[in-house]
Amino acid sequence: MVRVYLHEVTKVFGKGAKSVVALDKVELEIRSGEFMVVMGPSGHGKTTLLRVVAGLEEPTDGEVWIGDSLVASPRKGVFIPPKDRNVGMVFQNWALYPHMKVFDNIAFPLKIKHMPKNEIERKVREIAEVLGIAETLDRYPRQLSGGQQQRVAIARALVKEPKVLLMDEPFSNLDARIRVTARAFVKEIQRKLGITTILVTHDPADALTLADRIAVLRRGVIQQIGLPSEVYDKPANIFVANFIGDINLFEGSIVGKGGEAYFDGGDIKLQLPPSAARNINAQSVILGIRPEDVVLSRESLPGNNDLGDPLESTCRHAS
Repeated sequence: MVRVYLHEVTKVFGKGAKSVVALDKVELEIRSGEFMVVMGPSGHGKTTLLRVVAGLEEPTDGEVWIGDSLVASPRKGVFIPPKDRNVGMVFQNWALYPHMKVFDNIAFPLKIKHMPKNEIERKVREIAEVLGIAETLDRYPRQLSGGQQQRVAIARALVKEPKVLLMDEPFSNLDARIRVTARAFVKEIQRKLGITTILVTHDPADALTLADRIAVLRRGVIQQIGLPSEVYDKPANIFVANFIGDINLFEGSIVGKGGEAYFDGGDIKLQLPPSAARNINAQSVILGIRPEDVVLSRESLPGNNDLGDPLESTCRHAS
């Protein structure tokens, strides 16, 4: 197990007026054996970050470390090619070779290394057994379900025993029902192998389900890094609050009354707990309420909260 460290990594595509900053001084450490999920909207630098770690893109500036090895630094003239970084990558479309059977798809990176046939046979069958796809080795990708194809892609990434596993939106091609099972499977395999893992996604469910820690990326800039509970309950800014899950936002101010603090948002007035009131220095604030923190009651409850608009309708939602 190794750590991955990106120090002030910048990646710029193009030159002059047409240049695009995909990563902007990204500072990110993935601890040894950690499952880090990098999340953000499409086109905001997530895949570029993975490709920089893998060596498929050279950073414009900054340093990339894998373990104790500096693998990329433009200023120091260092760039270790992908084949010498010992990382495995699962691509968004899985990138399986349609003309090859599952066995040969998994064995491909070992054959490139000119590994002996008996060693290839052993490693392929071992990883196929671990991932529960041993019975598919003689089939072609087109004969597999989406979940099985994903496992083949993961097996191919893991068969060479990489130090780091990189996963680019691995669940995006799966339907909702299979996605839940696939998340649990990926988390189980990562824990079993203890491999340092970086997964990128635009789906908050992936991040909240899988991550040891989450890094939120927007326009190539890290917005927040923290435990899933920290990012969800204490977002660093409005963008993170909105992106990590559903939330109701109200603009207003903090007012004092009778030794207590209240949020006054015009049509909505809420009494604040003492701990929250003590931590707020500004008079103007934005109050965020997650849907699961709202409880419906048929009876009047004690308190000094006031919602100006009546409840118009309800609907049942299964989760």
